[in-house]
Amino acid sequence: MAPDRSLDDLVNGCGEPPRRETIADGEGGAAVADETAAAHRPRPEPRVATGWGLAASVYVFTVVMMGTTLPTPLYPLYEQRFDFGTAFTTQLFAIYAVGVIGALVVFGRLSEGLGRRPMLRLGVIFSIASATLFLIGSHTGLLLTGRVLSGLAAGIFTSTATVTVLENAPAGRERLAGSLATAANMGGLGLGILSSGLLARFAPSPLLTPFLVNAIMLVIAGMALLLVRDRTRGGATAVRLQLPGIPASAKRMFLAASPGAITGFAVCGLYSAIAPSFIGQTLHVTSTAATGTVVFLLFGASATAQVLLRGISDRRLIVGGTVTMIVSMGALVFALMAGSLPVLIASAVLAGAGQGLVFMTGMRAITAVTAPERRTEATTSYFILAYVFKSVPAIGAGFLAATVGLANATVIFAVAVAVVCVLGLVAARRFSVR
Repeated sequence: MAPDRSLDDLVNGCGEPPRRETIADGEGGAAVADETAAAHRPRPEPRVATGWGLAASVYVFTVVMMGTTLPTPLYPLYEQRFDFGTAFTTQLFAIYAVGVIGALVVFGRLSEGLGRRPMLRLGVIFSIASATLFLIGSHTGLLLTGRVLSGLAAGIFTSTATVTVLENAPAGRERLAGSLATAANMGGLGLGILSSGLLARFAPSPLLTPFLVNAIMLVIAGMALLLVRDRTRGGATAVRLQLPGIPASAKRMFLAASPGAITGFAVCGLYSAIAPSFIGQTLHVTSTAATGTVVFLLFGASATAQVLLRGISDRRLIVGGTVTMIVSMGALVFALMAGSLPVLIASAVLAGAGQGLVFMTGMRAITAVTAPERRTEATTSYFILAYVFKSVPAIGAGFLAATVGLANATVIFAVAVAVVCVLGLVAARRFSVR
């Protein structure tokens, strides 16, 4: 069965699990159709998609994702304020991943029954609460709670926001909406880090101003949701947990795509959680603006590569993206050994581009071999795998640094990523050449 081309637009580096939009044909199809029709009857017909709705949905998506990465360049400042080390910084990052995974399971399908806007509104509320706790920031418990709330917001938006952007595309603008969803997701992650670093460097109150600005933007986002079109018309029967699982038809492809999920998100975790510390400790660059710029380039390269290269065949993308990540890990090790900031920047750009390509392609390949009614289940599993390994380098490198030093710990994880990438190259033959 050939996949719906709109799914290509759903697939991006940290994007949206495709929705159950198609009803199975054949035996039992009528019963499923009756159940689905009953579940979708309560809501009125949605309004027509407009450019204003598209712009509003992209804005909300971007602002919430920005909030999830605001603390990244500020971690060295928090270490100085609360006198904790790299190990606690990695805990802050890991607990965020726990929030994301929990939200994917608990909230993954609720928007089909409760509506897109109510779930997005809940995500905005979680984001505002997180920003408020960081604004107070009087002790480490508030920081931990704020990261959990931020993870819950990211998980809700991962499972709802991209499809909302696509549903708000006016007729003939579907491909534009797909590119905007990618830009809002990965670009939002990068903009959060960049804006936080710049505000902390050039504005007063470096641990307050970034979250105050984001909180104001989130309040505007809550009002902007009034312009967002909600196509869902589900009822209570559509409300259920989205438990992970791998359909039999997708097991071989899921296994082949797993190295891309593991390495792609491990790279994101490595740069996001560890970069602020090793930039300061190893390269002796203490500017939050510099830290924010380096990590922003990773996410920006990921979004750009996905938008520009999505038309290339899956096998070429897997091979090209995997080789790019291997080269980026070599450049990262060289940057640490030579103490070179320009080489570190180059490694971040290469890592981001490779990450975006392998994860996008893996998701696309999995959805292509999965029945429509099982796609959310399969892609939820893929995201959970990715976020688990996004936290692994953050936790492992943080604790390992106490024994061998931060630079050596980073080198060890860079080598581990390169080894798993080689496994991804071995599995590349399972991907389509067309």
